[in-house]
Amino acid sequence: MALVAHIDSGKTTLTESILLQSHYLSSAGSVDTGSTTTDFLPAERERGITIQSASIPVRWKDWTFNLIDTPGHADFGMEVESASRVVDGAVVLIDSVEGVEAQTKGVWRQLDRYDVNSRILFLNKLDRPGASFRSSMLSTMRGRNPAYRGLVDLIKWEVWKYNAEGKPSIHALSRTKDELEQSDLFPPSHPIVPHLLPARVTMLDNLAQVSEELFDVLLGLPEDPSAYLSVQSSQILPHLRAATLRNDVLPVLCGSAFKHVGTELLMNYVGELLPSPVDVDPNPKVMAPNAPLRALAWKVGWDKRKGWMTFVRVYAGTLKSQSSVLNASQSQREKVSKLLLLYAAEAEEVDSLPFGSVGAVLGLKHTRTGDTLVSVAGGSNASSLRDIIPPPPLMSVSVIPHSHADLEPVEEALKALARTDPSVRVETLEGQLLVHGLGALHLEIVESRLREEWKVNFEFGQRRVSFRECLGSGDVSMVSNLWQTEIGGQHVQIKLDLSVTPLDEDESPDPLWDGNVVLMANGKPLPPGELHANPNDPLAQVAKGISSALSSSPNTTLALSQARIQVNGLDYPKEVHPSVLAGASAAILRKVIRAAGQGDLMEPYIKLKISVDEGSVGRVVEDLGEHGGEVLDLNAAEEAEPEPFVEESAYIPPQWLSPSTGKAAKGTSSRMKRTILAIAPLSQMLDYSSRLRALSGGHGLFHMENDGFRRVSALRAVDILRELGRM
Repeated sequence: MALVAHIDSGKTTLTESILLQSHYLSSAGSVDTGSTTTDFLPAERERGITIQSASIPVRWKDWTFNLIDTPGHADFGMEVESASRVVDGAVVLIDSVEGVEAQTKGVWRQLDRYDVNSRILFLNKLDRPGASFRSSMLSTMRGRNPAYRGLVDLIKWEVWKYNAEGKPSIHALSRTKDELEQSDLFPPSHPIVPHLLPARVTMLDNLAQVSEELFDVLLGLPEDPSAYLSVQSSQILPHLRAATLRNDVLPVLCGSAFKHVGTELLMNYVGELLPSPVDVDPNPKVMAPNAPLRALAWKVGWDKRKGWMTFVRVYAGTLKSQSSVLNASQSQREKVSKLLLLYAAEAEEVDSLPFGSVGAVLGLKHTRTGDTLVSVAGGSNASSLRDIIPPPPLMSVSVIPHSHADLEPVEEALKALARTDPSVRVETLEGQLLVHGLGALHLEIVESRLREEWKVNFEFGQRRVSFRECLGSGDVSMVSNLWQTEIGGQHVQIKLDLSVTPLDEDESPDPLWDGNVVLMANGKPLPPGELHANPNDPLAQVAKGISSALSSSPNTTLALSQARIQVNGLDYPKEVHPSVLAGASAAILRKVIRAAGQGDLMEPYIKLKISVDEGSVGRVVEDLGEHGGEVLDLNAAEEAEPEPFVEESAYIPPQWLSPSTGKAAKGTSSRMKRTILAIAPLSQMLDYSSRLRALSGGHGLFHMENDGFRRVSALRAVDILRELGRM
């Protein structure tokens, strides 16, 4: 299971609370003091943010969970991407003061992409000033409360009451309406009591909409207002679990991770409702200890003492220590020296990792993030598991070694870092070493890790965003499809028929090809070279050449985007080693791109959500306009989004039941704030933090997320080319 959310929603704090309640810790650490278990990197403790996902096996009652705490910042989206690939279920946290935020939607889409259908929503921070259960629910359906004392479990029909130390006592609720209204579990005339029965009725009615068996149970109840209270949890849970596994319902729990309120309840329902590996793949053959091994390397890390650590999820069979495995993605044989169960920074050595396990392997030399590991016996026929796709880079920086002697250590360190984080891309362009990342913070972390973990001597140059070039409109019909060279004194001629056209407007680019589409002669997608099972496959070498040509256009040195390339035919002497095809393919494609000429340029855009005082709105909007931005919406409180559900379809408590003065609710203070939604070129927003501070007198807040690449005007293209030194 993964904990995912927008930044600062409390994922790491919830992890600490879970570890405390499961008796793994004797006292919980704090993000503020840098003492948490899963944020153990120096940069994480210094900044108070999660940078890399961390895995911990948690034993809870009769269950064992592999819990993965993930980053919330968009710059570290690769960590969420790799974790989403291997988890069976997820807990999505919502800050009850802020409601659903931009990156909440981002991680939700990542879970969709990897078919993680079973999720639980946890409304966190309900103890904070401004928290509102109602507003959080409404913001969920659209895309400090001083009286906070406990939680009501509508399934098991009991109330959890918490004392000043955060210790719960659990009490069964009355099963009749009259007794419930006279219960001494609540203070006299407590406003929640009249809402308990309607809430349970709505919950059961909604669940019955997706469960015929439960519908029949409810249909057989007497016509009595208290009838729905007589339904036992044992009659509800099987239907609730089945509906959660089918993604028909989204269970919602709430609490305060910082106060350890609701943690136990959440973990109980994680065990009851989220899928185990058996639910995801019920095939008994893959569960047998002697089944052929099948595991996915979902992350690669570097440890100063242990060396390379490969994090794996076992999908079939058992991975054993001191065994040999085959990397099916690269056709490389690897030796497993040790197996570890990781408790964040601590490790426990084990002899084997059985079906469904998540652990770390020491000793693998060639395996990268997304590679498939299989048994050596029969491994050559095994297909690779679905790969993990790194997000496209948005920003780059030049790396300048202090001296010529530092060049090789810097290159080795960058190569190692790119292996641990595939969203970091390294290339040498015109003698300059460039590092591409997902944003300014990402590149800052790259810089600090190179200094602290690899101890290399270098300086970073000026940051710049990653621009793109589109295919030009020139005639390419006369471009030769031949490439000739001499190898060992022998004349060699290679013929490669390529069809190269701009991508149609209705055609979706392939994320594996960074905004392009590359097809084989039969019209099926051609995987990039590194994803071919056999690296000596001629098409694997052709794919490497195409990738090389697309990464640097001969017109501008920018990466090419929005191109459709089809390999129609290949003819080469059979005595020539296939590796020659990579250079030939790159040369032929570059000739085509040069003949087509320079097309439109593209630059990355971001979405901005800016919160400022009423008096600063004019200055902020004017500044956005001066820097190429466009205001999408200007409102007083919440994002104006269509509600996908009718409010009556789910029980939403009235606003007065959770009095609030926070941003998520329409209180008096919210009228003092304005929320500006805008889009802007990333290149114009690199210093926006300091600009907004000056514009708003230090009171402005903003969040940005990637909004993809957009074509620029001819005037802007001239500015970009000047910036690149091409004019």
